[in-house]
Amino acid sequence: MLRALALSLILPAAAPACETALLLAIDISGSIDAGEYALQVQGLADALEDAAIREELLRGQVALAVVQWSGVGRQALVLPWRRMLSPAEIDRFAAAARALPRAFTASDTAVGEAIAFAAAQFAAVSDCRRRVIDISGDGPENAGFTVGRERRTAERAGIEINAVAIEDMGASAPISAFYRRWVITRGGFVITARGLADYPRAIREKLLRELSRVIG
Repeated sequence: MLRALALSLILPAAAPACETALLLAIDISGSIDAGEYALQVQGLADALEDAAIREELLRGQVALAVVQWSGVGRQALVLPWRRMLSPAEIDRFAAAARALPRAFTASDTAVGEAIAFAAAQFAAVSDCRRRVIDISGDGPENAGFTVGRERRTAERAGIEINAVAIEDMGASAPISAFYRRWVITRGGFVITARGLADYPRAIREKLLRELSRVIG
């Protein structure tokens, strides 16, 4: 007993377990102009600075990464995995998200390729208990045409996919219907943003829902 106590005082404490790895996949296809792109990255940064989200990130010891995606062969890991182990780490990640340059311009929308690329990134965080892709987009797939296959592949690998569907203003919701039918995994959900101006509200709501699921 005394020897165990002495060792516990000498040895460094074990690193906290990673509850979930959450990858944020941002649509930067040709339909997203410069102002709309800025709304997306600023909305993400603002969400990470929200007190309720910060609390959940720290409680779950969440690992975060950001991918930008558009057409065939146009996907980039723009913020590699970082563990949210302290308020300072969240501050650094939010600042990096706010300053992100755009990786691609004037390209199609290859949703399936975005899912495949995002799923491959989880090999770097294999110790995390849950793996979640948080994908946003403002249009259905119009290139690559692999979304159904890649969604099934991700689901078989135990990866969850949720979405923010960015709709035009009005009552119709074709993008939400596409993401609900083809993109999210079983048990996943879609949050609808009415225009890019509504994206900051939608991403905050979505992160809170995902992170409360992680903890609860």
